[in-house]
Amino acid sequence: MPPPSDIVKVAIEWPGAFPKLMEIDQVSLSLFLSPQNRNDIKNGSILRLTTSPVSLAAQLHERIQSSSMDAKLEALKDLANSSRDVTFAQEFINLDGISLLTQMVESGTDFGDLLSFTLTAFVELMDHGIVSWDTFSVAFIKKIAGYVNKSAMDTAVLQRSLAILESMVLNSQDLYQKVAQEITIGQLIPHLQGTDQDIQTYTIAVINALFLKAPEDKRQEMAHILAQKQLRSIILSNVIRSPKPINDEMAHQLYVLQVLTFNLLEDRMMTKMDPQDQAQRDIIFELRRIAFDVECEPNNSGSIEKRKSMYTRDYKKLGFINHVNPAMDFTQIPPGMLALDNMLYFARHHQDAYIRIVLENSSREDKHECPFGRSSIELTKMLCETLKVGELPSENCHDFHPMFFTHDRSFEEFFCICIQLLNKTWKEMRATSEDFNKVMQVVRDQIMRALTQKPNSLDQLKSRLQNLSYTEILKIRQSERMNQEDFQSRPILELREKIQPEIMELIKQQRLNRLCDGTCFRKISSRRRQDKFWYCRLSPNHKVLHYGDLEESPLGEVSHDLLQEKCDVHFLNCNYFATMAYLLPYLLTPFAHTLYRLYFFHCVINCTLVYSMCNSVLLFVSHCFALSWPGRNCK
Repeated sequence: MPPPSDIVKVAIEWPGAFPKLMEIDQVSLSLFLSPQNRNDIKNGSILRLTTSPVSLAAQLHERIQSSSMDAKLEALKDLANSSRDVTFAQEFINLDGISLLTQMVESGTDFGDLLSFTLTAFVELMDHGIVSWDTFSVAFIKKIAGYVNKSAMDTAVLQRSLAILESMVLNSQDLYQKVAQEITIGQLIPHLQGTDQDIQTYTIAVINALFLKAPEDKRQEMAHILAQKQLRSIILSNVIRSPKPINDEMAHQLYVLQVLTFNLLEDRMMTKMDPQDQAQRDIIFELRRIAFDVECEPNNSGSIEKRKSMYTRDYKKLGFINHVNPAMDFTQIPPGMLALDNMLYFARHHQDAYIRIVLENSSREDKHECPFGRSSIELTKMLCETLKVGELPSENCHDFHPMFFTHDRSFEEFFCICIQLLNKTWKEMRATSEDFNKVMQVVRDQIMRALTQKPNSLDQLKSRLQNLSYTEILKIRQSERMNQEDFQSRPILELREKIQPEIMELIKQQRLNRLCDGTCFRKISSRRRQDKFWYCRLSPNHKVLHYGDLEESPLGEVSHDLLQEKCDVHFLNCNYFATMAYLLPYLLTPFAHTLYRLYFFHCVINCTLVYSMCNSVLLFVSHCFALSWPGRNCK
């Protein structure tokens, strides 16, 4: 952050002393000395003898009532400047100065600079919190609102009027009602279409204040009005995409508006689904209909047991936890009904992607399918936590995201992008149902890293997430760990070098043991059916590969005697498995992946027996070595 422009550094040299570079504030704020601030005086501070706060307050109180316009203007300038000091403000307020200023405003006789300095002094005096905002009349509120509603108004007057209205709304529920009757969103919109960023900032601040103080039953109605007036589009084109850089105060107000908009989702987020509510159950039926292109069957079509079985099968494919009554999945809050709303939005507005995800996962093996229903519920909960849905805005935060101002249904679109990311990451991790929480942690990491880059649009977010693949996340995490000072310290490096051979040997033995334990796979026939199983394991002496067909998936290990076929490892061209065992510590590099595939295919080409087994053996070895599977149709 650049230093304040009012601060200059001057080199000062005293005789017999070292030169010093001292910071001097060219614009100093004059404050009256009082028992409250006397301890803040630093050595070397210059004190100036001046008129006491009591006397100055009395003088200005009299001067601002002068019949001379020039004298009155000078008095109001001095009052606006002196009102920043709380000691003076207290004395002026004791003289009923606030009432005098409000009367001057209500009279309507002052314009231009006179009115501007009057409102400035009023704002400065009220900022000290000495006088309650509830003491002002309706006439004064109408007058201030009138300045805001006028199409052509002095910039300084408009800015002060907007600041006063914001403070009224935030500090008094009674004044909120009165201000809401005088100010409409339509009257505030033109101020956003100008070029003055200060006016735009105060205008958004007033909208935020009205939004924040509105009763819960009125907020949805207000949000509907904001959508009708295209507030989002106006802010996007005139503020966010303006050639002027966004200052901190504007960034804070945009952040507040973003939070308040997302907080409209809190009601749905905290609403449990009623399993007996037919309208809510129809949403689940709609998800099933879109995914599987089926129409709701009449009540008399088939037996009840048959229809229940059919529904249960489809709900399982949709990835719900409760296959019999998926409505029970949405009784957890958060995310409650918000998760179901997101799923329905995705199914209707991104139908092709929705159908592809559901059908793709329903055709996988049970343990490798990504459950769409469960994933959507957990993802919605995670997005609510990330965007802090339901929490009040922070007073010092400026963390707004431009992309959320590019779409009227930004949260739903954000979900649609992230659910596709989750499915992609699931496949990249070759995850099973036991890895669900691990996948969610990776997805959270991907989303958080993409958000920190502040993408300007949802398409840009997609691009950033596309680059943050699971492999890239692993690289980033590894790089971050290695760049930590603790990992680069000399004792750590020495310890790593000392224990590395032992760890490498342990890894080699563990993976050889995994090969010896064996694994069961589904056997794919020429018709792409998976009704049989295939088991393969390495002998304890690491010299023979035992394999064979099974009628059903075994509960534990299958002994070597039950596997009818076997193949000498030596027959697999140069002791393939032994070679792989010694290469195990290095198999996670991109070069080793390529070497692994080429070497295995070389063995396949030169061995007809392995060719007939290549699909299952390749998957088995890939699983054991935690490598990607090149494909099922090896030729």
